[in-house]
Amino acid sequence: MLFNNIMRFFIVLILQLLVFNNIQFSGYINPFFYVLFILLLPFETPKWLMLISAFLLGLSVDFFGHSYGMHAAASVFIAFIRPGVVRLIQSNKEIEPGTLPTLGHMGFSWFLTYASILVFIHHFIYFYLEVFRLNDFITTFYRVIYSSIATLIVIIAEQYLFFKQRK
Repeated sequence: MLFNNIMRFFIVLILQLLVFNNIQFSGYINPFFYVLFILLLPFETPKWLMLISAFLLGLSVDFFGHSYGMHAAASVFIAFIRPGVVRLIQSNKEIEPGTLPTLGHMGFSWFLTYASILVFIHHFIYFYLEVFRLNDFITTFYRVIYSSIATLIVIIAEQYLFFKQRK
């Protein structure tokens, strides 16, 4: 399991740097595929490890993308709130040990809700740190919405392509 997460870290980082950082549609749509790494960390991952992993991933994207810590800040924040989002969505149901937060394990509705909340928050923090002013609030909000939708489409497509349904 540890090896899979380490490999996922490097795969999403490489894909983000080589493919997704080069995708921009009229300045409004920027898919941030690397967020998938944080979303797919096992439920049993200690919070400290999740925060450090998110920081290292965000910092790596910042380093190669010259974005001065904005990805690291947004990534650490969603890693920090992720357990609360899971509790909010899961409500009273217990999560069985060994269950992963994937579309195949948790179902489409649960995964879409979970991913949508965290991706939107990540993008909101990132884009508003990027502009760092409220003058362009509406324009920036459109960027958040469009980029979140693009990121979710890519993440859902990845889930259907690479994860098998749980039996």
